[in-house]
Amino acid sequence: MSERATANRVLLMNTLAFTVCFAVWTLYGVLITFLVDNRYLVIDKGQIGWLIGIPVLTGSVMRLPVGLLTDRYGGKPVYLAVMVFSALSLFVTSQATSFAGFMVGGLLFGMSGASFAVGIAFSSVYFPQERQGTALGIFGMGNAGSAITTLAAPTMLKAFTDGGKQIEGWRTLPMVYGVALLVMAGLFALLTTNRRVEHSGQRSIGEMLSPLRDVRVWRFGLYYFLVFGAFVALAQWLVPYYLNVYGMSLAMAGLLASVFSLPSGVIRALGGWASDKFGARATMYWVLSSCALFFFLLVAPRMEIESPGEGVMAERSGVVVAASTRDIVVDTAPPGAAMPELKTYGLKVEEPIDPGKLAEGVFVWPTFRSWQVAEVKPGQTVKRKEILARGVTHVYFQANVWVFTGLVFLAGIMMGIGKAAVYKHIPEYFPHDVGVVGGLVGVIGGLGGFFCPILFGYLLKLTGLWTSCWLFLALLSVVCLVWMHLVILRMTRGQASNR
Repeated sequence: MSERATANRVLLMNTLAFTVCFAVWTLYGVLITFLVDNRYLVIDKGQIGWLIGIPVLTGSVMRLPVGLLTDRYGGKPVYLAVMVFSALSLFVTSQATSFAGFMVGGLLFGMSGASFAVGIAFSSVYFPQERQGTALGIFGMGNAGSAITTLAAPTMLKAFTDGGKQIEGWRTLPMVYGVALLVMAGLFALLTTNRRVEHSGQRSIGEMLSPLRDVRVWRFGLYYFLVFGAFVALAQWLVPYYLNVYGMSLAMAGLLASVFSLPSGVIRALGGWASDKFGARATMYWVLSSCALFFFLLVAPRMEIESPGEGVMAERSGVVVAASTRDIVVDTAPPGAAMPELKTYGLKVEEPIDPGKLAEGVFVWPTFRSWQVAEVKPGQTVKRKEILARGVTHVYFQANVWVFTGLVFLAGIMMGIGKAAVYKHIPEYFPHDVGVVGGLVGVIGGLGGFFCPILFGYLLKLTGLWTSCWLFLALLSVVCLVWMHLVILRMTRGQASNR
């Protein structure tokens, strides 16, 4: 078999294995939400964030040592070990009965997330530098595994538990995932050929870790914290988000969450191609700018606010003759005058929103209404500049679910492109340390997937706003964009001064 055919076969198997591992890694987003929704687990939102994030913690922290092992021994034995360990851990998880038990299970099967560091290094050694962006982008399509979970897991849970009537049936789900991992491991063992980075076996651990002193590695890690870590977090967080904010069923919430996660995973291949063609730096400019814009647009919550508006003041002193919802009449004649001098003040009348439109969810933009309410009564004496009617302004923002989903979809697309662009940098700057550097960048990115759900949970408890997560992500996007721009400006000035 030709070298190119071997490379393509290994890339295919790496991608398929990563897809299954990623589906396992994000399992708790659906499973824990289902168990909490059915009162099997009685925990608060902060604890939900911990359980959703705990598998991500293991998968993140283990990426660096797994990357080291891959550089030293090659991807095949390490990938197989990761899959088999994760599969056995899923069988342990299926026996959990308490919050602590689920924590332990998540810590164990979270090892599946470390498969990313293996696949990146194992794929890169088969392709020349000019094709590595595309190859790693194709491998990264395995992120779509999260969409498989958000789409399929709710339906399987419904079937296994008879619609929630036999709640103990949930234990079948992690077993099914465990069997899928073992099957994938068997195929991987049969259809891949091992290879490792040249000379990696002769280098000490210290030499292999030396690139980690480069600040550039940590900057790439911050980018990945946003485009990958936040992606992992949102792929799971969007399920309870749709349940609570829009009142969706679990199955519908999973379907809409997959609108974010599935295209983001698949589009990663396009990100690799764009990085090869236009450069990773230019691609990241588009990614970070777009993410900042989309996240800021998502910040506005569903809301209904009444605020003081424009009122009506008396132009002259007098006595109120009549007051209704439509007008106020004031006699402004001096005391003892033979004839009254009536002054009529027209009022804005409240125009109610059509209840049918409220139910249909047709509003895209915030709806503003204003009206005035009389503050005086007939026979009351008023002075000039005294308030006759109080103004009321009503703001209603539906945060239309389809507009929301569209913005989330676009953000997911840009995050998918960004994931490939970040990893395009690594073989360019660190061609002999892809496993180690890719492992550390993956650790930082994966930690985003761990910390973000926890942070989202505490922001929700602190502010009472589900949209607080979008504000955090918008600000993080701006920080990444500014840091990257400042570094590029400094590099540009340095090149100009050397001419």
